[in-house]
Amino acid sequence: MFWFLLITMVVVVAAVTLAVVGGGDSEVLPDAAPEQLVDPLPLSRPVDRGDVEALRLPVAARGYRMEDVDDVLDRLAAELAERDARIAELEAALAGAPARDAAEGDER
Repeated sequence: MFWFLLITMVVVVAAVTLAVVGGGDSEVLPDAAPEQLVDPLPLSRPVDRGDVEALRLPVAARGYRMEDVDDVLDRLAAELAERDARIAELEAALAGAPARDAAEGDER
């Protein structure tokens, strides 16, 4: 039984080695082109939740490509800052509206 297991193990190791090495007569595989970010974020309208959920960043050898991730995060940060400024502007206008309405009511 020992000899059978030993021979089987040698045959399996030899088969795996040949499969990995490939006999040495084949050409080396060409380098794959790195994935590039196809920016799915719309330029014609503000980014919404569906756009962010659909976003898939390309993978590089050590995770994600930092340049692409930085670009997307910068874009999202700019849009969020723009929305925050607009919300603050509208809240300020809304807060001033009741005071103006009360002042107009007193004049009547």
